[in-house]
Amino acid sequence: MHNKVNDYIAKLPLDKEPKGLYAPIEYVLSLGGKRIRPVLMMMAYELWKENGEDVLPQAVALETYHNFTLLHDDVMDNADVRRGKPAVHKKWNENTAILSGDNMLVLAFKWMQSLPSSLSLGEGVLADVLATFTDTAIEINEGQQYDVDFETRDDVREEEYLEMIRLKTSVLLACAVKIGALMAGAPKEDVENIYQFGVNMGLAFQLQDDFLDVYGDEKVFGKAIGGDITSNKKTYMLINALQKAEGEDKATLQRWIDAKEFDRQEKVAAVTAIYNKVGIDKMAKAKMEEYYALGTKALDAINVPEERKAALREYAAKMMKREK
Repeated sequence: MHNKVNDYIAKLPLDKEPKGLYAPIEYVLSLGGKRIRPVLMMMAYELWKENGEDVLPQAVALETYHNFTLLHDDVMDNADVRRGKPAVHKKWNENTAILSGDNMLVLAFKWMQSLPSSLSLGEGVLADVLATFTDTAIEINEGQQYDVDFETRDDVREEEYLEMIRLKTSVLLACAVKIGALMAGAPKEDVENIYQFGVNMGLAFQLQDDFLDVYGDEKVFGKAIGGDITSNKKTYMLINALQKAEGEDKATLQRWIDAKEFDRQEKVAAVTAIYNKVGIDKMAKAKMEEYYALGTKALDAINVPEERKAALREYAAKMMKREK
């Protein structure tokens, strides 16, 4: 399915004028990636129907939307690199990244409405698909704003963080599988169950990313670990460490957070040692497993033969065992 998504993207009508608008879109979509969201949509569709390629327009629309958010995120974060290549605002400029990103958002909505002539949907299905996509896009903006707000707050609570990553990250996975189910004509109860599968797996995946940023293997993770620690990012790990650490450990952790100049490796090692001492690694793993179990339970409840769920179940399990 990953290759089918890439093949479809390669054939998108992006070789057009003005080049300054479309070339950056073609560039960012050609950088690849795991294509998790379009693959999940196609797999969800195949719980009820035979051919996941039927929803390639919607799957690629969602991938285009996802990449639009990354393009604007890179501008907001002043990030130089995306998937090992210069970010659009570095290869071109910020104005280009903003305008090309805006056009990606509009193209995503256009392609979300595209239907192959061979596919006929039930009454109101396309309206439900577009409503799901629109609501998700609004939630992702809300999550991004919370993430920005957290940068200047020292009192972020665990439940606030979990809500932020639900909005910023997991609702897009949930949107992918829900649209797949809607396009396949799934019953209402199953549509809700697969949405819950996506939300909970998304939360588990994001918590795993937090965990791997501290405990991952750099060679496998693909980047230097400890980036969240050096930037004092309000993650599940740091929020709970600030709650759990006591006495000298708490004071030491606060000194590292407040330090304007520091040796990167020394800070990462010192903060990780405090995480280990207060059991943050075990807490994070337990929370990951909690959400993974909730996602699995929601998948179990979907009323289709077990053999149809096998591929989706295996895909989720593989992602949870991934080290990158």
